[in-house]
Amino acid sequence: MPLQAQTLGQALGEELTLHTTLCRREAGQFQKAVKTGETVVVACTQEKRLFSELAEQTEGAISPIRFVNIRETGGWGREAAHATPKMAALLAAARLPEPEPVATVTYKSEGRVLIIGAVDAAERAAGFLSDAMQVTIFAQGAGSAGGSQERRFPVVAGRLQSLSGWLGAFEATWDASNPIDLDLCTRCNACVAACPEQAIGLDYQVDLSRCTSHRDCVKVCEAAGAIDFSRDARPQTERFDVVLDLRDDQASPTFTSHALPQGYFRWDGQDLQTLLKVRELVGEFEKPRFFAYKQKLCAHSRNEQVGCSACIDICSAEAVRSDKSRQQIVVNPNLCVGCGACTTACPTGALTYAYPRPAEQGAKIRALLSAYQAAGGRDAALLLHSQEKGQALIDELGRGAQLGVMQGVPARVMPVALWHTASVGMELWLSAVAYGARQVMVLLTHEEAPQYRAALMEQMAVAQSLLNGLGYTGVHFQLIEAKTATALDGDLQRLCARTLKASSLPTGPATNARHAVQAEKRSNLELVIDHLMAQSPVMAMDEASRPKALDLPAAGSPLGSITVDGSKCTLCMSCVGACPSSALQDNPLQPELKFVEKNCVQCGLCAKTCPETAITLQPRLSLLAERAQPRVVHSSPPYACIRCAKPFGTLKAIETMLGRLTGHSMFQGPALERLKMCGDCRVIDMFTDENQVRITDGQLPPKTP
Repeated sequence: MPLQAQTLGQALGEELTLHTTLCRREAGQFQKAVKTGETVVVACTQEKRLFSELAEQTEGAISPIRFVNIRETGGWGREAAHATPKMAALLAAARLPEPEPVATVTYKSEGRVLIIGAVDAAERAAGFLSDAMQVTIFAQGAGSAGGSQERRFPVVAGRLQSLSGWLGAFEATWDASNPIDLDLCTRCNACVAACPEQAIGLDYQVDLSRCTSHRDCVKVCEAAGAIDFSRDARPQTERFDVVLDLRDDQASPTFTSHALPQGYFRWDGQDLQTLLKVRELVGEFEKPRFFAYKQKLCAHSRNEQVGCSACIDICSAEAVRSDKSRQQIVVNPNLCVGCGACTTACPTGALTYAYPRPAEQGAKIRALLSAYQAAGGRDAALLLHSQEKGQALIDELGRGAQLGVMQGVPARVMPVALWHTASVGMELWLSAVAYGARQVMVLLTHEEAPQYRAALMEQMAVAQSLLNGLGYTGVHFQLIEAKTATALDGDLQRLCARTLKASSLPTGPATNARHAVQAEKRSNLELVIDHLMAQSPVMAMDEASRPKALDLPAAGSPLGSITVDGSKCTLCMSCVGACPSSALQDNPLQPELKFVEKNCVQCGLCAKTCPETAITLQPRLSLLAERAQPRVVHSSPPYACIRCAKPFGTLKAIETMLGRLTGHSMFQGPALERLKMCGDCRVIDMFTDENQVRITDGQLPPKTP
């Protein structure tokens, strides 16, 4: 693996020393470094455990240690000779501080595990767990062998009605409707032998569809009294900490979400790794609270109308639900698995990813690209992948390149590990392009929920349309789907090999952005759009030639305008009250509806709230400076009271109301005329004698003699 310590040091602004046996013969150098108090970056993940143990054993070691893989990601590859800029980038990113701590979600488990399945398979699984956990079996038939004669584990049976919860808080409800009480049953098998219909199996439950009421089983069980056909079904509910389900995923009831709750496992009877994971779930556990929610930014619901439901639709753990009564969504942190798809799909930034935060993720991307360029790298590409299966594919790709059977990760491709690939979306992809990346690729390994792929494709289509519309040529965003390292190798070589012609590479801004990624999603999106527009070839055209707006795909677009049908709109201002982002505004001085395009998130609440169906969404990006300023989208002359001449409504609204009520029996004659009056005059008119002289008649009443 070619390592140029001097070149790397120049790019990083420090003097680097090259070691080859740092964890063994040169271990003293490592021990000396970890006593300095400065961050120590070790470019070896293979011996991470050994280095960690060595640091713990070193007296006075106070330095934080970071690990980074520059071997499989760059040093082992056909383009290793050109990978120095990438290595510098990976080392620079590794020096960044760890993400700030976030709130945590706590689970407590006492080891009460419920095993659901055939008795023989359930008892086999229980044998692996019973020394560490409290096992209860929910029998689903005898299986091929039936249960053992020795009663080693509590067994319950019946019709499972519901199963819900998460680690430490599962709740199972069932009907104990079978005639045989398993608590009283001694497993003598007398009933099995006595039944002429063979309706009793070795799970000691009666198949009532085969039973013809001979009751021979009751007679032979008289001493134990375990069989009673007159027993009423008794609903029972118990709580468990862990559930091991031996049924297939089509069984009911069970969890239907793609991402299963923590503490719930399915077992095929073969993979012992599943049982090892179950055994570990005794004690207290914590996980990050992966999301932050700001209700005031949420575009889910207003005025009992549902607008945006992107987070609910995309959640693979069914952790997000609607709460229309409170005009918000509710996220169950116990069910959340931290995929971040909801934060990516959210157009307003009401949901944000918390671990790491957008600003921290943006700082990492910026550090990568800055160091890459400082070391002389060109045409950088980012490969976003999951830190488990995605990382495993990249490691395998590097080993394959070292053995000469694969090409390896191209020199200009920098892998970026994420908790989940769905946690990063359009605003960060565009930020990467603004910082100097020419391509952003997202690796899917088929572990992801199907809706994730659809959402990422939608976001890529919007981002790509925006860049192409601004004059940046080529395909900047790619979704790579690979189950094997060989497939990944082929895709990377097709998209990013050094042999590709420069003319086929995507283009980007001539000057890289210098702003930091913001915590607020919309603020970050606007900053990056401003930079891309300022550097845009289209914006460099004369004003008469360049377009006024760029059309964007309707699916997934967080940018756009609206059109208002003036023939329908009565300026009732329902849309203003429904808009969560202040994109729609009224004018308190005159009947006008104003619109600020920069604020619009295309949630659709205005269109769904409008009683006249006068509003249509228009996904686009305005190229005019006025997109940040209020503009009038509809106005109407005021309507003056026919009695006092005070404006009290719009001409369109009153005309519409009169048109709808003219034929109504309740609004004839004076009643119809009162609709043309303001509220005060309407009341006065109702309680005024017809023969009484009014001030508005233009004369004073005669004096009384």
